[in-house]
Amino acid sequence: MKHVPTMSIVTERVLKQMGNQIKLARLRRNMPTSLVCERADISRMTLWQIEKGSPSVSIGSYAMVLQALGGLEDDLLLIAKDDVLGRTLQDLGLKRKQRARKV
Repeated sequence: MKHVPTMSIVTERVLKQMGNQIKLARLRRNMPTSLVCERADISRMTLWQIEKGSPSVSIGSYAMVLQALGGLEDDLLLIAKDDVLGRTLQDLGLKRKQRARKV
């Protein structure tokens, strides 16, 4: 049995939403689970876990399913792209030189 990491309720909700969005993408494309599993080279159980947002499935499997759905794997590049908190913390740590303006 795989070890399932302990995570916050918020993270669980995010994973469930992501799984549901993957399922809806499959249904909108009218793709049967068997076709997605074949293209992604995963089992039906793994696809079922992905569509439920399971944290025990590797991110590689999620990526393969997104690819099997027709090129959605680029969506993974959006993760942490606009890191507002990180950029704010970085900006606070930057030393700024204060100089009087030249007249």
